Amino acid sequence: MLMGENNVNIPIKSWAEEDRPREKLLLKGRHVLTDAELIALLIGSGNRKETAVELSRRILQQSENNLNKLAKLTVEDLVKFKGIGLAKAITIIAALELGRRRKDAIANKRERVITSKDACDFFRPSMLDLPHEEFHLLMLNRASEVIKCEVISKGGVSGTVVDLKIIFKSAFEHLASSLILCHNHPSGNPNPSAADIKLTKNIQEAGILMEIPILDHIIITEESYFSFADEGLM
Repeated sequence: MLMGENNVNIPIKSWAEEDRPREKLLLKGRHVLTDAELIALLIGSGNRKETAVELSRRILQQSENNLNKLAKLTVEDLVKFKGIGLAKAITIIAALELGRRRKDAIANKRERVITSKDACDFFRPSMLDLPHEEFHLLMLNRASEVIKCEVISKGGVSGTVVDLKIIFKSAFEHLASSLILCHNHPSGNPNPSAADIKLTKNIQEAGILMEIPILDHIIITEESYFSFADEGLM
């Protein structure tokens, strides 16, 4: 039977129990829920034409079913979806931000950073969704364990200003034995610019004088990364 435009879809509470996201989570655990079902739990209800899960699927489809791209949406982007008001949009953004911070909390345990991939994995969660450039400093002890990571500067889409004095002030304050530098390229191009290469050389030379070696400089993009050390530029 054809349904008219004004008919309301069956709400979650009327579904078969195994199909309801809440009950599914309680019966089978959170790991079995799809991304759409998890988002449906956040928004609670859909609109006149879609259930919460159907609406969530559509939101994900608009983000190419990529949670990283979904995390880049703003409140203004989300409220364009019928059934997503200000409160629901804020709830989605808050949940995604909590997920990002959880990754940061895991990364900030005294883990060892040995390879360029280790460094990339450490920096990526905090830099992945940034629409502007930031320069971060990772400080390590003699065992290559993380002491602390600090944001040194924030800039625009195509660059940020870095002050060497701030870098080494932080390194001395935290008794760092070595440093790894990192900045992101929102453009998606991981290759260093001439300015990136010159800055890295200047910091490296200052590190030699201060007896705090610069182990690597990582450039992060959404899809890849560039390591100065791996490419023989350190």
